[in-house]
Amino acid sequence: MKDVQSEKDFRNVSLKKVGINGLKWPIVVKEKSGGVQNTISQMALSVDLPADIRGTHMSRFVELVNDLKEITPKEIEKALDNLKEKLGAKTAHLKIDFDYFIKKPSPVTGIVSPYDVKCSFDAEKGEDFIFIMEVFVPVSTLCPCSKEISEFGAHNQRAVVNISIYSKKLIWIEDLVKVAEESASSPVFSLLKRKDEKFVTERAYLNPRFVEDVVRETAIRLDDMKEILWYRVHVESMESIHNHNAFACTEKGEIV
Repeated sequence: MKDVQSEKDFRNVSLKKVGINGLKWPIVVKEKSGGVQNTISQMALSVDLPADIRGTHMSRFVELVNDLKEITPKEIEKALDNLKEKLGAKTAHLKIDFDYFIKKPSPVTGIVSPYDVKCSFDAEKGEDFIFIMEVFVPVSTLCPCSKEISEFGAHNQRAVVNISIYSKKLIWIEDLVKVAEESASSPVFSLLKRKDEKFVTERAYLNPRFVEDVVRETAIRLDDMKEILWYRVHVESMESIHNHNAFACTEKGEIV
């Protein structure tokens, strides 16, 4: 059959990325405990396209995903090398968004329930391999100003700590979740009994944090993880007494 995609193109416009996105796919992710977790992902794959080639072969992206048995940096780099070879590309890119579940005990009663963290692996292979891991961790914050000026109580709300890192060594999702939770007023939980709820509420009250505080506390903890070469921290607070959100962010290091 005629290979239309491989026809010559004479418009002299190279394309930085061509590919597919929105591909839902089951994946297997390693856990820090040594086990594995089966979850559902959404993927985007692409390659560069030279100016003289009309199109790429989209089916080969799905073929590559079908051969990807385990989601680790090593296996992803190998897959991107295969994609470059199959499509004659200089650069290949794969982004995987997925839900990761951590089994978390409630703070007093110790009842274990799954806790959902949204994660992303964003990888690119040209001459070098770049692998960026991203987590979105829900936490609770209590306003220091509200606590200071109020006769009783203080407004508190859900916030999301978004951490992106570039590292030459493996960093576990669980470690980044711990960093985010320790930087906030309190973690959040899927299941709380009354004793747990009392503990969490009082812990947040004794540990007030502005959104700026959470970013700075997160940055300090990431600085202690010397294997991280670059990070970005973005925290957004869904304000409970305002009709807007508050945010703060910082970035440090470089991707090399």
